[in-house]
Amino acid sequence: MSRVAGGPETLELTDLPAPSLGAGQLLVRILACGINYPDVLIIEDKYQTKPPRPFIPGGEVSGVVEAVGDGVSGWQVGDRLMAVTGIGGLAERIVVAANVAFPLAADRDPNAAAGLLLTYATTIHALVDRGQVKAGETLLVLGAAGGVGLAAIEIGKALGARVVAAVSTAGKAEAATAAGADSTLVYSPGPFDKDATKALAGQFKDAVGKSGADVVYDPVGGDYCEPALRSLGWGGRYLVVGFPAGIPRLPLNLTLLKSCDVRGVFWGAFAARNPQANQAHVEQLMQWWREGKVNPKVGGTWPLEQGGDAIAWLASRQAIGKAVVTVSV
Repeated sequence: MSRVAGGPETLELTDLPAPSLGAGQLLVRILACGINYPDVLIIEDKYQTKPPRPFIPGGEVSGVVEAVGDGVSGWQVGDRLMAVTGIGGLAERIVVAANVAFPLAADRDPNAAAGLLLTYATTIHALVDRGQVKAGETLLVLGAAGGVGLAAIEIGKALGARVVAAVSTAGKAEAATAAGADSTLVYSPGPFDKDATKALAGQFKDAVGKSGADVVYDPVGGDYCEPALRSLGWGGRYLVVGFPAGIPRLPLNLTLLKSCDVRGVFWGAFAARNPQANQAHVEQLMQWWREGKVNPKVGGTWPLEQGGDAIAWLASRQAIGKAVVTVSV
């Protein structure tokens, strides 16, 4: 539980009454909770939404239905599910709206499922709806060994793209290659001065080839943005996904010279505005998962009492794959 703004060390483990079930809701026994970068920000009051304290962090879960509220159809006690919760996932039980839950087959790993929706649903929306990636195009993925980065590699390959994975260490390059990247490059940690920025732009350009990248998937931001934008080809699409390295200042003259687009990716708003399209994306992801085209990588697991350590690991930017807190089996 987060009572005061601060880092993972400020979180408390405490007993609370069981949540009450309302109409249109499901009472869920949580199996696992996926940790995402918004969890790092929200406990520090740095996220775009600030829930009133005290609150329980944890934005996505896998679990088992324990009770079904009035007016709910299609769900029964014992069903397994996945859901994006926003907050509340680092707990033993949670109440979720039935219309935001998705079935989880018995043969799917609940730890991997807890790390599927936010990263993969964000990424399929980014690449299909916003990036309009086509077979044969070149996709440059920044931060390619994190949760969304690995998702971008796998979904990019499923869509037929050539994927260039940019990472910060050799170990992360190995993970990106294992996920299916066609090539990798290792960049230096920022911040960058003018010469280092120019050198990184050259590194990106060499990696994507003389025609430039068709799409850049950027969940990193900061000093990596401008060099990556410079690697875009004519008419390319730059996808803005996140800013763990900071919010960049973009020289808009580059967009004119390249006739390229900078496109924001806000999956949560998309899912709320167009639930049918989001449902279709999740169904596609589950099919790809069954076929082995996507395989959510769990980089580390922690018990509930060490949930703060999982958030700290993600905040360290050393993560390869998803951080998952296991709650029950």
